Amino acid sequence: MKKILVITYYWPPSGGAGVQRTLKFVKYFPQLDVKPYVITVDPQKASYPVVDETLLSEVAKDLSIYYTDSFEPLNILGGIVGKNKVPYGGFANKNKETFFQTSLRWIRGNFFIPDARVGWVKYAFEKAEEIIKRENIDTVYISSPPHSTQLIGLKLKEKFPNIRWIADMRDPWTDIYYYKDLLHTSIAKNIDAKYEKKVLEGADALIVVSDAIKRTFAAKIKSGSSDKIHVIPNGYDERDFIDQVEKDSSATYITYVGTMADTYKPEIFFTALKNCIEEYPEKKIKFRFVGATPWTIKEKAKELGIEESCEWIGHVDHGQAIQYMRKSDYLLLIIPDAQGAEGILTGKLFEYLGAGKPIIGIGPKQGDAAKIIDRCEAGKMFERTEGEAMQQWMKEIMKLELGQSFGNTNVKDYERQQLTKTLTQVLIK
Repeated sequence: MKKILVITYYWPPSGGAGVQRTLKFVKYFPQLDVKPYVITVDPQKASYPVVDETLLSEVAKDLSIYYTDSFEPLNILGGIVGKNKVPYGGFANKNKETFFQTSLRWIRGNFFIPDARVGWVKYAFEKAEEIIKRENIDTVYISSPPHSTQLIGLKLKEKFPNIRWIADMRDPWTDIYYYKDLLHTSIAKNIDAKYEKKVLEGADALIVVSDAIKRTFAAKIKSGSSDKIHVIPNGYDERDFIDQVEKDSSATYITYVGTMADTYKPEIFFTALKNCIEEYPEKKIKFRFVGATPWTIKEKAKELGIEESCEWIGHVDHGQAIQYMRKSDYLLLIIPDAQGAEGILTGKLFEYLGAGKPIIGIGPKQGDAAKIIDRCEAGKMFERTEGEAMQQWMKEIMKLELGQSFGNTNVKDYERQQLTKTLTQVLIK
């Protein structure tokens, strides 16, 4: 059995989209003759944006997991100013921001490079060194963000030149859409860019989730080195969708699951929703927002007079989120209106595919998310300038009598077990 050392910051009881990818890979490795050893941060020391204790049930009881200490400045800040005021990645919690919160972002961007979890690197490296020697491991898989985690790979390559380091980078680094919000000085930007380049060139293989991210990283490394970059998208776990779910027939539900920030700009959907509500009063159309709801979203619904047709659920655990998807008639997907939007592939897209409901998408029509939706015949993506087209399409699909699923057989390509097979082929080269 092939031994693999897995290093990841986000691990149960951490919640949110970031934990799912590595958790599912580790879950299915043993079926492919791969024995994982996991290093992660002690949950008592971690600074998780959200917690989901239910995910612990997916961790095998015989899995070798090593929890380490960490220095977490975000925990210190949270204790002083309150957790809801700490600027987390994506800035979905950046509502009605004060000068003080802007100052916190500046501190984060310039004093903690590449990110505020860099204080974990020392502890994780020491534990990795110990396990590699004891278990005679020759392959390390490191998942990020936080991209500071990849600095562990740099240190391991210095200590063990022959070890094989696979860097799984779920997001861009210096090209992430909210990078400018970190308010870096030119010195901080240069330091961060150097770290990025060292990681991209130092890793033996790079895994990314989209073609656009591959192109971004390939442009930053030596000519001819792009062959080491492999695209393995996020996915859905078929086992999360096997239970029977009884749909709420009291209304027609359009559901959005996840977080949202100002860059998401969902206005065209709200206008289309208003028109559908007026045209089909008998359907009792409802919009359900499952996740932390920005005040700006509620204000927009109020301005359009559709507030009574909206339900604000708040954050739920992963299993409940999937149940809300499956009980819905339609699912709303929004790609942020930001630089690099073409390459953004949120984890919810693939779980939407697993739920088998029509996807109403807002984002680049030539982007990677739109291509997957088209390939799976799972819905339709609209640019933010296509408000009338979105309204017309929504009205058309609401005339349909939908069955239990929506999409074609290509959806199966994004199932977690299949994706783990693809990753294993990279790991054991």
